Amino acid sequence: MVAYKGIINFEASVPLFEEVKAKSENATCTLTLKTGEIKSSVFIRDFHFKIALMEQHFNENYMESGNYPKASFKGIIEGFNLNIIGNLPKEFRLKGTLKLHGKSKKINTIAILRKLNNGLEITTDFNVNTKDFNIKIPEILSMKVAETVNIQTVFLVQ
Repeated sequence: MVAYKGIINFEASVPLFEEVKAKSENATCTLTLKTGEIKSSVFIRDFHFKIALMEQHFNENYMESGNYPKASFKGIIEGFNLNIIGNLPKEFRLKGTLKLHGKSKKINTIAILRKLNNGLEITTDFNVNTKDFNIKIPEILSMKVAETVNIQTVFLVQ
């Protein structure tokens, strides 16, 4: 099963400051039904912000998308069985490796799956730390950009 237009949101906002939030609607995801293996990827330049300058700084200064153009995840949905998933959300443990900014980090989170008329929806919501991926936030902006980044994904695999 494959999704070509998955959504990934991330937020690194700090209260009382301008939101640091972006979205990509071009992430891909594949799910192997026999094993529960899942792979996803997104081009960093596909993340869009409300403010163009913020997007430029994100690509050039933080993510260095010219050098590290893509983020990817490869893992397993533990206990995956298509026959036990219905139209009500069901939680599964998701374990794998997130590769971002030239670094890899183990991720252990919850994936919520549910059947829809046109496929299988897979959603996640987890946090990562910028330091784990060697993403440097300039001292002058450290009060305005959170080190802990929330990542939410939504894939409809068909």
